[in-house]
Amino acid sequence: MLRIHFTGKDLGGVRMAAGPDPLWETILSFHRIRDRRGPLVFGEWRKETRARLKGETVPISALVPRRGYFPDFLTPFEGRAGFETGLDALRATPPERVRAELALLAVGRAGTGHRGAGHLGAGQEGGYEPGAGRLGALVDALRTYHRAAIEPYWPHIRARAEADRALRGRALLDGGADELLGTLPPMLRWRSPVLEADYPVDRELRLDGRGLLLQPSFFCRGTPVVHRDPTLPPVLVYPVTHSDAPAVTERPGPSLGRLVGHTRSAVLRAIEHGSTTSELARRTGVSLASASQHACVLREAGLVVTLRHGNAVLHTLTPLGAALLRGGATADGRSVRNDGRSVRNGDGRYARNGPFTS
Repeated sequence: MLRIHFTGKDLGGVRMAAGPDPLWETILSFHRIRDRRGPLVFGEWRKETRARLKGETVPISALVPRRGYFPDFLTPFEGRAGFETGLDALRATPPERVRAELALLAVGRAGTGHRGAGHLGAGQEGGYEPGAGRLGALVDALRTYHRAAIEPYWPHIRARAEADRALRGRALLDGGADELLGTLPPMLRWRSPVLEADYPVDRELRLDGRGLLLQPSFFCRGTPVVHRDPTLPPVLVYPVTHSDAPAVTERPGPSLGRLVGHTRSAVLRAIEHGSTTSELARRTGVSLASASQHACVLREAGLVVTLRHGNAVLHTLTPLGAALLRGGATADGRSVRNDGRSVRNGDGRYARNGPFTS
């Protein structure tokens, strides 16, 4: 079990990540692509991603076992600012830190263990030595893998993380940090002043006034993840709620053709900053049943994400839904296709941190 100990100052320092962390998603997805669990959510993604990859992942396999510890330097805190920013921070990791974390990785060759416990996974796939050249090769491999496994699905990944953020944010506004921590997924249990988590090993993490960043993750599965090094900025990575699988393309169906009329446009605008079905009915002046039906149509069209919490549901916009309200452009000025991808110059290429052609 993992126990995270809070002080009063730590409760005031609880915060939600602004969105998914591209490096965390990249590393955690590398676990998902090598197992068969979660076929309904990850099965098609595995098939599509494996078809794009060749032998580029060897440097990653050397550092990320199928189970257990992987070095903390793979997921630097700077990654929150963007994938390339995170890669720059990774490339700049001091050699002494690389050696120390690789030593932890090597210890686990003879046994099994789990990230955050100081033990390592069952076996190491390849060898690795620190050095600017080797880190450069690792960065190149991560970039190639990210383009194949993450970029094509980024709108879906981001929508799930933002829906989770909206749900937790409401809890924070309604009841403060206590309420927020109490709404986390079932593998996390808030028993003030300790947050307990299902975990493969016993671990005590004392925040000591540093607060805690809550990082929802699409590819985190089963148990939350924390850094092994307790001196690093505290981050708790936990799974988002999955309702469907990530998709690269979705053909426009009859639902998109039904998105006309004043009422449904008003419903979409009412959901802009998150809305329960009851609030949606009140804001648009329609019945509860009608609000639910409109939200369902918008969800089927890929414009809305719906999360259930207790007896209530919270609707939030996907990137495509938000772009529709802005007249077909994303926040960075790119146009958005019906499949949720951003494109440049109509040439079919799209990227958040670099081009990817399908």
